[in-house]
Amino acid sequence: MDFPARFRHFSTMSRAESPPPTTPPIPAYALYGEQREFPDVLHCEGIWDRAHRYDWVIAPHRHPGLEQVFFIAEGGGWVELDGTRRALSPPCAIWAPRRVVHGFRFVEGTRGHVISIPSAELAPAVSADPDLAAFARAPRLMPGDAALRGAVEALHEEWRGAAPLRAPLLRALALALVARLARASAAQGRAPGAVEARMEAFEALARETLSKGWKVADYARALGCSATHLTRLTRVHAGQSPAAFLSGLRMQEARRLLAYTLMDVAEVGYRLGYEDPSYFSRAFRRETGLSPSAFRRPYRSDP
Repeated sequence: MDFPARFRHFSTMSRAESPPPTTPPIPAYALYGEQREFPDVLHCEGIWDRAHRYDWVIAPHRHPGLEQVFFIAEGGGWVELDGTRRALSPPCAIWAPRRVVHGFRFVEGTRGHVISIPSAELAPAVSADPDLAAFARAPRLMPGDAALRGAVEALHEEWRGAAPLRAPLLRALALALVARLARASAAQGRAPGAVEARMEAFEALARETLSKGWKVADYARALGCSATHLTRLTRVHAGQSPAAFLSGLRMQEARRLLAYTLMDVAEVGYRLGYEDPSYFSRAFRRETGLSPSAFRRPYRSDP
């Protein structure tokens, strides 16, 4: 098996390294308290909309495939980011990257917005800029300012509407918001450790090889670790097994291809490693509750 060269260095890492500690699984959600993903460019809601339903306490959780921005305009409380508790002094903004455990205790009546962006929507632009990539790797808490507030409000206004070119404008506004966050943040970020780097390498390699039908053992070999270690790693950092993590990436890409390309259903399946179109359709329905054709229908302008 020929592995991409940029992943080979992981095979030189010590195989005797300590595995990630076994801990109770932290809930992994699409949105907090929900298991189904949303088929939109991003999601934007008021903090009040969800927090008041949970008595202003959001228990620690993670999002395997979402980047989140919180803008606290009024109120306050505290946020827990990867085990570190910080006070919220409005106006302030929080960047919570995918897989980072975060939770909140808000002061009752806290106002602001939460923007949830699928990682795949931001990845190309973020990875192309070293400064943006360095910022995006770590959770951040920073003071808010008028520019950040304006960026959040503009994004929320566009998200609520249904004007032409909504999707590309939302993508542009989301990237502009993240860039403003990076500019406002102190130019200090913790570099990912060996364990986090290996998880990032697993995800990047998986995205490159979706069409090849690799098994968990193949990825473990490529990353220079055992299948058991990779399973523990993925359960700790993504809250699921490697097989479920890979299936989630395939279905995420399937939704994107069905929504935004003209590939027929069979071609989408082949692109993602499904040799049998009917098997792909069954897997997609099991994941989303819809057939590929039914999922695609709202994205087509023709009758």
